[in-house]
Amino acid sequence: MAGPDLNLLTALDVLLSEVSVARAARRLGLSSSAMSRTLSRLRTATGDPLLVRAGRQMVLTPHAANIRDRTRQTVYEACSVLSSTEADLDLKTLDTTFKLRANEGFVETFGHTLIAAIAKEAPGVCLNFMQKPEKDTRYLREGTIDLEVGQLKNMGPEIQTRALFRDRFIGVVRKGHFLEHEKVITPQIYASCKHIVTSRRGAAEGPVDDALARAGLVRKIAAIVPDFNTSLVIARQSDLVALVPALFFAGKLLRDEESPALHAFALPVTTPEVVVSQMWHPRLKMDPAHRWLRQAILECCQSKVAQLRQLAQRHIRVVKSRKPTK
Repeated sequence: MAGPDLNLLTALDVLLSEVSVARAARRLGLSSSAMSRTLSRLRTATGDPLLVRAGRQMVLTPHAANIRDRTRQTVYEACSVLSSTEADLDLKTLDTTFKLRANEGFVETFGHTLIAAIAKEAPGVCLNFMQKPEKDTRYLREGTIDLEVGQLKNMGPEIQTRALFRDRFIGVVRKGHFLEHEKVITPQIYASCKHIVTSRRGAAEGPVDDALARAGLVRKIAAIVPDFNTSLVIARQSDLVALVPALFFAGKLLRDEESPALHAFALPVTTPEVVVSQMWHPRLKMDPAHRWLRQAILECCQSKVAQLRQLAQRHIRVVKSRKPTK
């Protein structure tokens, strides 16, 4: 069969994704010299340098940048042709690892239930939960993860999404805090407290501050921490007011015997609902195993959320409030 060596497509895809001969070699399990020879063959085949040096780094040529997405899609389509159909998918013998990017709140609240559900249907499947320090679609585009869970923000038009559940933020203080016994919590009273904020990027302000600003109010931020668990630990040991998702707090009530030492209340200002979705690249849309994974995550979240909402209704105080006054 005369024609180009189609094995070069995989190497081209990895080189264009990594923009580094060394990293591409590690990913493909080749030596650096073998990867360099492959790049030379690709340059001859395409008639383009593809990767050129810029200082200490390599950069893509305009032609390489133009064909990067097309190359990735071509490799995926080729793999799909040689993959089993959905009818051939046998969950009992499926042996694979799915890489999911999600924040610690999702993993802590839904991880145990999801792992158990997956293991029951497909005992050979491993879920690799990866850290999510920032929002970035490159992990989905490059194929380094299979699925992302979180809020939709600047994901790009090609990313496929499906909403999993809706949540809202609540206030949490230690038992004995004066807000526990406040009959009416106004925005002014809430803003007068000192607060602890959760932000992976160190941002101090968010939707709550926007709502307070519309009332001419500003809250005092005493501390910023990277995760909700830390926020609750500090709130339990201080007079700071924490801000956490209601379902996350309800999950803590199920797992943590120290959570009853906390008092939760609805916010005295209106903030947008938090919509948590699962996101994936379109090349995985029709993959049988990936479609099963997405449906399993959806069903797991729906079941767990129903349980957590009932718990939240019993333990999160809906406070009386007045319209803010300037």
